[in-house]
Amino acid sequence: MSWNKQQMAERAAKEIEPGSIVNLGIGLPTLVADYLPDDAGVWFHSENGLLGMGPFPFEGDEDPQLINAGKQTVTVVPGGSTFDSATSFSMIRGGHVDLAILGAMQVAMNGDLANWWIPGGKMMGIGGAMDLASGAERILVLTTHTTKEGDPKLLGACDFPLTAKGCVDRVITELAVLDVTGDGFRCVERAPGVTEGEVRQKTGAPVTF
Repeated sequence: MSWNKQQMAERAAKEIEPGSIVNLGIGLPTLVADYLPDDAGVWFHSENGLLGMGPFPFEGDEDPQLINAGKQTVTVVPGGSTFDSATSFSMIRGGHVDLAILGAMQVAMNGDLANWWIPGGKMMGIGGAMDLASGAERILVLTTHTTKEGDPKLLGACDFPLTAKGCVDRVITELAVLDVTGDGFRCVERAPGVTEGEVRQKTGAPVTF
């Protein structure tokens, strides 16, 4: 057994402190907002210029001028604000984002992150990931434990182009919650039914429990 995408997002939501400013990366991280209580007082930030991002709109209520960094239509909560991207990146680079939840293609045991390009594949561009990885107070990665081909994403060292060095604090996959230790990964929680052996087998670096 393992966590599905919704359960992974629900587990990631538990990492968010009430009242914090949080940036959600494209893909799996966007699901996290669905699992926060309404009274958490969390402010979602989008690097294209939005603080106070609300849930996805109902069909027919979309405003094409209100989008997140992934070009999905969103809403704004009461008290939210919009601004230009230069101001948004000043907030990121100035250390005003408490937590960034990002996807990943590879994470190294020293916290290096690669999440913008698979060599030989389509180059998507690094976007705001480089700034978030270096500017946010804490980096949480939400990703599958392996690629579609079964290759580990958690490695001794990344061999894809890096987004940032030594930035990742914790990784949540469908198998487990793991902290970066520098000389490996420390598993702090496993999904129901997942064994230590399965986590070790699918991780390309030493794992302690």
